Amino acid sequence: MTTQIRPANSADVPLILQLVRDLAAFERESDKVIATEPMLFEALFGPHPAAEAVIAELDGTPVGMALFFHNFSTWTGWRGLYLEDLYVTPEARGAGVGKALLQHLAALAVERGCTRFEWSVLDWNEKAIRFYKAMGAEPMEEWTVYRVTGDALASLAGRD
Repeated sequence: MTTQIRPANSADVPLILQLVRDLAAFERESDKVIATEPMLFEALFGPHPAAEAVIAELDGTPVGMALFFHNFSTWTGWRGLYLEDLYVTPEARGAGVGKALLQHLAALAVERGCTRFEWSVLDWNEKAIRFYKAMGAEPMEEWTVYRVTGDALASLAGRD
């Protein structure tokens, strides 16, 4: 089987949303997905895209995707590539699709002059952690991610 990675196009928005929903189900968070096709279209293909996506295909059939965006390091003075979501359908796992997606994004990061390629993984997803470590990734164990959402975000913004 041949794996191809291609840039997503606007016709892929329904596929991307379905894969995002599948990922959320895998992560036991199905009820958290509120994104819609119009929202994803605007975020990926609107006048000011917030992110990019690539689609993985096995013999022409879509079987995965990666959604990513640039971040910036004040310490290095360079941008980085942040992988927001990577998902491979269950039937395509073990066929090298995840590795191909990571390699594609790593090459893209190098081409764009990024000094970092990073992502987060749930601490219970031991299979993914082993896979990422095998690709050369190192956990940032001294860092804890913080997030402010909903009412707490509104309150912090002084809009409660």
